[in-house]
Amino acid sequence: MSDLSFHSLTATWWPYVFILLAGWLPTDMWRYLGVLSASRLDDASPYVALTRTVATGMVAAVIGRLVLYPSGSLAEIPDAVRIGALAAGFAAYLAAGRRVVIGILVAEAILVGVPLAMG
Repeated sequence: MSDLSFHSLTATWWPYVFILLAGWLPTDMWRYLGVLSASRLDDASPYVALTRTVATGMVAAVIGRLVLYPSGSLAEIPDAVRIGALAAGFAAYLAAGRRVVIGILVAEAILVGVPLAMG
């Protein structure tokens, strides 16, 4: 019997099937279950508040990891620029009345603009 792995199949469509089965399907299954069950949840419930708190904490941890311990081309940007972009993006988010898009655009402009200006 042959080895069944990602590289063992030579069909050009196999990576797409792999992405579908291993990436999209398990993620979307939980999303659909969440949509179906969301109407039965009370927004004031302590369990919903706990879930929201954990989800927000996880997002904050991922952002912190990306800023403080980056990989790839983000690692080439100096630490001070990354931290400054995060702080400026958060300040713009608050100043714009908690508009996420504004905070993202400001941080992105700093991350792209400062390294270009430095040469």
